Amino acid sequence: MSRTVIHGGLVVTASDEIHADVLVEDGRVAALAAHGTDAAASWTAERTIDATGKYVIPGGVDGHTHMEMPFGGTFASDTFETGTRAAAWGGTTTIIDFAIQSKGGSLAEGLDAWHEKSDGKCAIDYAFHMIMSDVNASSLKEMDRLVSAGVTSFKLFTAYPGVFLSDDGQILRAMQRAASNGGLVMTHAENGLAIDVLVEQALERGERDPRYHGEVRKALLEAEATHRVIKLSQVAGAPLYVVHVSAQEAVAELARARDEGHPVFGETCPQYLFLSTDNLAEPEFEGAKYVCSTPLRPKEHQAALWRGLRTNDLQVVSTDHCPFCFKGQKEMGRGDFSKIPNGMPGVENRMDLLHQAVVDGHISRRRWIEIACAAPARMFGLYPKKGTIAPGADADIVIYDPHAEQVISAETHHMNVDYSAYEGKHVTGRVETVLSRGVPVIENRAYVGHAGHGAYLPRGLCQYTN
Repeated sequence: MSRTVIHGGLVVTASDEIHADVLVEDGRVAALAAHGTDAAASWTAERTIDATGKYVIPGGVDGHTHMEMPFGGTFASDTFETGTRAAAWGGTTTIIDFAIQSKGGSLAEGLDAWHEKSDGKCAIDYAFHMIMSDVNASSLKEMDRLVSAGVTSFKLFTAYPGVFLSDDGQILRAMQRAASNGGLVMTHAENGLAIDVLVEQALERGERDPRYHGEVRKALLEAEATHRVIKLSQVAGAPLYVVHVSAQEAVAELARARDEGHPVFGETCPQYLFLSTDNLAEPEFEGAKYVCSTPLRPKEHQAALWRGLRTNDLQVVSTDHCPFCFKGQKEMGRGDFSKIPNGMPGVENRMDLLHQAVVDGHISRRRWIEIACAAPARMFGLYPKKGTIAPGADADIVIYDPHAEQVISAETHHMNVDYSAYEGKHVTGRVETVLSRGVPVIENRAYVGHAGHGAYLPRGLCQYTN
């Protein structure tokens, strides 16, 4: 039996802040006891971690990543090995990536392809959602089998015609199936058909720089698609999770539905909270670094996103980590913004940026842990195995120094990408040590993990709706 004691820290979960020592046995949390008590003093262990003056927090759960994702003739630059290592550096101990069904292929074939990419490669634990690119009678039946096998969420797109887009009828059918099997439908909500018209018109006018990516993907078209998928989910009697919400108008649609009592949920991402169209407009094609979809919005949208996180109209902050190098990949869109690969790096930065939001007064410490750890674990059927520090939970634990200062930079990050979206940003707080199932992955700011430690996680159903 392997035992670790973490002593002297402030344990912060979504529900509590307690000065407690933590006993880890065989990869799980065995007990918590207040500092200096007889119970804590009686523990013996092979390893002792001094967390005095530090936070002891659950490992982050990033519910939205795209490692090695094919897009626009290239692939996301992080592999499952490099991407999960970077996640660990940033205090994230679980990722949920998106397996992709190919047009004409089965869901099972898509899932098998992602297992081939990931199995034996990950430094931390991982799970999968399924992107449905081809909704038909066969793939609808397959949804039941995937739910039984622990892939319990399915992403559909109202964007990217000819690649991922599903029409309203297909989305409704998938939602109806999810209503019967307990699965959760996730949607990328933008009106892709209308956006394609605006892209064509912009290019005809000679508007080719990266900033036009944001201008054609209008906030109203995000709001319209969000409204539409909410209404489809109500018709189907199914819960709905809207990914990467970026616009205040889309937040309003979610809030309205939630106020009416509908099981509708929303996710946003650090890029929408900390970046804006000012970045897309950076000169000399630098704006290409910030091309993602949904796009960055004007700064005035940020207040609505923070408010949504405080009021729980937005429940989760994930990264939508989908990195493409500036040189050789983002540059594919020089002279035509529509050819810039859509995606940004961020899996390593999320926990630190959200701690900075605590420092800045946007959210509380417990809300930080809620939106980054507990809520995604509950949303995707992993709680309380993941997302908390409690007896029986996996010992995915981060020792976090809330006073350390750092400057985010591509020179020091560990993601396999040649730029940082937050280059030069000063933040307060830094990961010191990371345990994954009780095993050190980061120890005193050094990587001690290895590819293959991460275990695949079959998931349960959404715990907010089942």
